[in-house]
Parts: sequence; structure tokens; C-alpha cells
Amino acid sequence: MTNTARRAAVVYNPVKGRIDELRRQIDTAAALAGWEESLWFETSVEDPGRGITREAIAAGVDMVFAAGGDGTVRSVAEGLRDSHVPLALLPRGTGNLLARNLGLPISNTADAISIAFEGTTRFIDLGIATLSRTDGSFEEHGFLVMAGMGIDADIMANTNDALKKSFGWLAYVDAGLRALPDAKPFRIRYQLENKPVHSAHVSTVLFGNCGTLTGGLEMMPDAVIDDGMLDVAVLQTSTALGWLDIWRRLRFENGRLRRSSIGRRIISATSGTASTITYLRSAGITVSLEKPRAIELDGDGFGIVAGVRFATDAGSLGVRVR
Repeated sequence: MTNTARRAAVVYNPVKGRIDELRRQIDTAAALAGWEESLWFETSVEDPGRGITREAIAAGVDMVFAAGGDGTVRSVAEGLRDSHVPLALLPRGTGNLLARNLGLPISNTADAISIAFEGTTRFIDLGIATLSRTDGSFEEHGFLVMAGMGIDADIMANTNDALKKSFGWLAYVDAGLRALPDAKPFRIRYQLENKPVHSAHVSTVLFGNCGTLTGGLEMMPDAVIDDGMLDVAVLQTSTALGWLDIWRRLRFENGRLRRSSIGRRIISATSGTASTITYLRSAGITVSLEKPRAIELDGDGFGIVAGVRFATDAGSLGVRVR
């Protein structure tokens, strides 16, 4: 008689702590659900998740937990791409952005494990960034939530890891205050899919698979994670007052106000001139830079690029949801 019991794998970041307790919880839940004992894979600097996730798939697992921060989740998702093996989220980082955008538990591990074993699978898009390096080489990387160039990438490059570990998102505030005085607009040339080439001076340009950031900020309020499209936000300002205006828009205007006709009239009547946020949508976009710049994917720095091509692999990642 063939054994049809299913098995999960757990890819975990060891620096996030309390792995013994997590192992006990997952082993108990797996047994109650009739699953076999889970396989466990520890990430490393050399392999933050992608390679060992593919090892897990080769071992025949039916689901892969990502236990770590946004970087671990992104790497595991890369390994799961087009495999039809679903991702289960165990958020243990600072941002936990994919979980936030899918309405999954951020701090309740027991609930997250329950959803993994008892929920359903939703297929979402995976953002694909093809990076053009200054030496002429190319690299392809996946992202789940958002990528960007400008002050966001500068903040990620300047965030103190020790401060982040101790104080979480406040470390980004510290990095932002240090990056802001040197933030200057830069020129890009961009081309949306099947559209003409355009040129713009920008302060930051963001490319989103979904749109909610830490603290409930709606960076891209119309972004949908499974529509096969990328949402692009072009932020333009040259003053500290302009950055405050951008923060006000994201915090107050992109939420409830934007969802009603009255709210949109209020936004139109009260919008300042210190900054602009332009929203674009496309299945893909190619960006070239006048001068090389840093880039970030899901909050992780990926070095300096001369240009980048963004697209989506529609429906290529299954995620366990409620």
C-alpha cells in the first residue's frame, strides 16, 4: 500500500532565534494534520534560501515554510518559482511585508502554522528584476513586494544591522535621517511595455508587485499581487519639505481618503506643490540610468546597477493563505 502522507520542509534563518520552540510547534501541527515529520534546512550567508529550497523540492516535499525576514522569504520564493510547491510564511523579521499584503499573521506563530496546514493555496505573481551591472554582466533576481532606486535603496545601504536587530523599523528612520541630506534627484530613461521611451528626473522610483509597507503605508494603493502587472511609483522632490509632503500623502491620502469620491476631492483641494507622485502600470518596464546607482529588492541591497528590467512571472508562486 502506497504511503500518501505529505511532508513539509522548513527553511529557517538561524539568527532569528527560538528554533527549538518553532520545531516543537510545527512537529505537533504536522502530526495533528496527518503529515510526516518535516525536513529542516538552515540558511547561510552563502545560501540564504534559494538553493536549499530546491533541495527540499527535490526531496519531494509538499510545502515549504520560510521562517525568517523578508530576505529569507524572497530567497525561498525564488527557489519555489514555477514548482507548484506552495510557500508557507512564518514571519520573523522587521518588515514581514508579504504577510502584511496577504493579510497573514505577523506575530502569532501558532496561527501562521495553522494556516499553512489547514488553509488554501493562492497563486501570486513573482516580480523579476534583471540587473545590468557596470561591467556589462546581467543577473536575474526575484522579488515579492517592492524594488527601488533612490533614497529607499540608499536607506537600505546605510541601515545599521545591529540597530535593526535591537530596534526594528526604527533603524530605517536612523538611516533615512542620515541619507536625506545627500538625496538628490537623478535622471532616468524608462520604457513601459510597448510604449515610447521617456526621460525624467526622479528622487526615487519604486516598482511594486503589491503596495503596503510597514506601518500600513499604502505606497501603491491600486497594486494587486496576482494581476500580472507591475505598479510603478515615481517620486519627485528636491527638498526636505517635499519628503514630508510625500509622507503625508502616503500616510493619509492613499488610505481611506483615496477610496471615496469625496476623499479624492479633498486630496485634489489640499495637495501641495512641494512634491509629486506619479503612478504607472505595465507588465514590464526597462530603466537605464545616467549614472550607476544602488538598487534594493524587498528591502535588501543588491549593489550598483547601470540599468534594470522589471517584469512579473504571473501566477508562478503558490502561497498558503486563510
